[in-house]
Amino acid sequence: MSNEQKKFWHAGNIITAIILAGGLVLTFLRFYKGIGAVSNLDDNNPWGIWIGFDLMCGVALAAGGYVTSASCYLFGMKHYHSAVRPAITTAFLGYFFVVVALLYDLGHPWRLPYPLVYSQGTTSLLFEVGLCVSLYVSVLFIEWSPAAFEWLGMRKLRNFVVKLTLPLTIMGVVLSTMHQSSLGALFLIAPGKVHPLWYSSFMPVFFFFSSMVAGTSMVIFEGTLAHKGLHRMMDETHLKEANGVAFGFAKAASFILLGYFFIKVFDITMDNDWKYLATGYGAIFLVEMFGFVLLPSLLYAIGVREKNLKMVRIASVFGVLGIVVNRFNVSMVAYNWQLPAAERYFPSLMEIGISIFVVTLIITTYRFITTRMPVLFEHPEYKDAH
Repeated sequence: MSNEQKKFWHAGNIITAIILAGGLVLTFLRFYKGIGAVSNLDDNNPWGIWIGFDLMCGVALAAGGYVTSASCYLFGMKHYHSAVRPAITTAFLGYFFVVVALLYDLGHPWRLPYPLVYSQGTTSLLFEVGLCVSLYVSVLFIEWSPAAFEWLGMRKLRNFVVKLTLPLTIMGVVLSTMHQSSLGALFLIAPGKVHPLWYSSFMPVFFFFSSMVAGTSMVIFEGTLAHKGLHRMMDETHLKEANGVAFGFAKAASFILLGYFFIKVFDITMDNDWKYLATGYGAIFLVEMFGFVLLPSLLYAIGVREKNLKMVRIASVFGVLGIVVNRFNVSMVAYNWQLPAAERYFPSLMEIGISIFVVTLIITTYRFITTRMPVLFEHPEYKDAH
């Protein structure tokens, strides 16, 4: 085995290869034997980890795309230029693989376009979510494409797409606002199934607010991982602006989290749900609110005030985990809370395996792109790349 081969087959790549091979086997089982062969879903629990994690967490954590591009191009915060392409890349991959993950839940991949072109349900929230996500994936692909065009040397196409930056950013913000909130609105039709501590007529607002937290936290979290694993791919501009991006987004996340905490308190007060806090579900709710909302808000605030980058990065981990905890609680833990334990949903090992497979695909694709295309650095021939 040559030195190049030895360098390639290190522990990380071996683990990745094993996960991808296992994921392909599970994919075959899912589509050959049906959803019942790999999942614990049933008529009482039609939505499981593929919706709660792959879709709802994936969409929220991909919000860094619209948050960063809006900050830079709509609000004139040009000092965030270096964060735009990494955020757009993460968002595009996040949304693309959300659609891939959704196919495991839906089956019949060839029928995915049916609601858009054949049987529109214009009064359905799911139709609105599907329409917005499909349009936003297209918008993100176009926003991301200049990096690919620069890599391929397609100057004319690249220059044409760059001129569309402002309208694409506006469209991205509008579409994101719509479907982020609509994912929360999906649960409004099930007031008896979602626990009162999580159910609210303001769920669309909560989902949109929390998506902004997810976006800002994910930009910081992704930047932290990129600095550790892909530092060699970053140019001087990216390295110089990285701390400013982290502190700026941390300040925004701190305010948003604090606002989210208080509107949740007001919502509990309005619905008089305080009595539920003394139950087991109340303990889970309090852990979510204090451990993954108030705590990261304070950590962000202290980190920004003290210029403590390590604290900001720790807060970003809590921010990202907080979104996962919230979406899990809404879609699985607090859903069907009145059913006996024996009838409650818990994902099978194969369901979890498919989710790990999808996440691994995202990471592998991101690594492929960022080690070849001008995402973490400016192409020397295109200094207006951002």
